[in-house]
Parts: sequence; C-alpha cells; structure tokens
Amino acid sequence: MSRSNALPIAVLIVILATACTLDSTPSPTSSVTPGSTATEPATPTIAPTASASSSPSPSPEPALSLALPPISDPRIVTADVSANVGAEGGTVTVTVSSTATDLIDEIVLRWPAELEETLRLAPFTPSDERIRDGGPPLRQEWTKWVIGPGERGEPAGTISVGWGPLLPGATLEIPLVATRVGPGPVAFDLQLLAANDLLTFDGGLPAEIRVEVP
Repeated sequence: MSRSNALPIAVLIVILATACTLDSTPSPTSSVTPGSTATEPATPTIAPTASASSSPSPSPEPALSLALPPISDPRIVTADVSANVGAEGGTVTVTVSSTATDLIDEIVLRWPAELEETLRLAPFTPSDERIRDGGPPLRQEWTKWVIGPGERGEPAGTISVGWGPLLPGATLEIPLVATRVGPGPVAFDLQLLAANDLLTFDGGLPAEIRVEVP
C-alpha cells in the first residue's frame, strides 16, 4: 500500500471510532427521588363570617298594665300594698308615706279599668244611709273617683281615686273596698301620682307597683 492511500484510511477509522463513542453515551433522563411526593397547591383558608343574629324581641306587657305617664314628679314617696280579699271580696289597703319637703295636694291612685271584669275597687261601700235625706253628714277623705277619660286629664281605660293632702313626712292609709266579680287570682299595675304626674320611689324608680290578689 502506498503512503498516499494509507492516510485517508486512517482518517476514516478515527471518524468511525468517534461516532461509536458518541452513540454509546446514554442520554440523561429525569429521575424521581424515592419517597418524594408532589406538593399540591395550598388551598386558601376562608375565615367564617359572623352571621347576623336577630335581636331578642321585647317581652310583651303583662295583662292589666298601665303605660307610664309622659311627665314624672321628682318628689319621693314610699308605698306598700296589702290585699285581704276572700271569695266574695275584702279590702286592698295602700299605705303611702312622703319623704318630700313640701305638701302633695292630692295622692292619686290609678289602675286599669279592665280590672273591673275581675275585681272592683272603690273608695267606699255604697249604702242607703249615706245617700238618704236627713242622714249623717257625708264625710270622706277621698277627693275624686273618675273613670277615664276625665275632665282633669285622666286617661281613657283607667280608674283614678284621689286622696289627701299628704303632708311632708306624713303617711296616708288608703283602704279600697274590693268586690269579686270573677273567680281566681289577679295581678294589675297601680300607679301613685300627683295630679297626672307619676311620683318617684327611692332610687329614681317610677312610683308604680304590681299588685297581686290571690
């Protein structure tokens, strides 16, 4: 073989060896590490919204209640009510004391007129002797007895009995004659007023009592 033919053959051998080396090199592949797991995207946490709660509805007024008058009288009184009422009737006694420094011209007791369907209250017991001609002089401590509406502003649906006057520091004992009209116990509001202005109990409370008659 001549020297000129041996050179191309040697070059061809080198090229073929290089190509084999390139083909035998493994191509890289993606690998997964054992034990690893794909991470899911985090779900955003939504804070619970506060639901609007319905406000409690006001309790209904009990039967035989009275609305408070629009005007109050700051003079302070104390009061106690005792009921001595049997199957037919009896007496409801209201004891009122004044701690005011001035005269209260008239103490007015007021209750719902609807009470008459169960229990009738009156400042005296009617009798023939009281009204007959030539009878004894009519003496009474009560000053008025009005079924409202009245001429002096007594509201409709009420009964008002006036008593007095009540001197500073003095006490009045007011007996009311009670007559049963219907059976069973009854409870009702009783207000203490000067004219039509609600007097005041100690502590600034309105002068109103819930009376219970067994």
